[in-house]
Amino acid sequence: MDAVLSLHGRAATALVLYYTAVGLWGLFLGVRNSGPTPGFRGAVAIAVIASIAQGLLGVVVLVFSGPPREALHVLYGFALVLAMPLAASLVRDRTPRGQSVALGLAALFTAGLAIRGIITA
Repeated sequence: MDAVLSLHGRAATALVLYYTAVGLWGLFLGVRNSGPTPGFRGAVAIAVIASIAQGLLGVVVLVFSGPPREALHVLYGFALVLAMPLAASLVRDRTPRGQSVALGLAALFTAGLAIRGIITA
């Protein structure tokens, strides 16, 4: 079980770095007055899938090792999974540049959620 817990922790760190990179990419696209590219949209999709996988690892840890020290950790996990899909649905009607900037900021916000999840673990 220690291996799953370790993987959960390492995946959390990877998510922080990945969401930060995606967020900066989105802001870069916005600065260039460009809309989300297919590659950027794919990166957002990969981030969401990785967040879901991270949540599944968390459920395994929860079942076999018990709850985290702070229940708020679970709330951050749910928020991490829901933040980007919610942001993507909210920015659909914006200008292309606005979509890039909003998704970039949402990815940076999600990286912050992941950091808070690590702190409350």
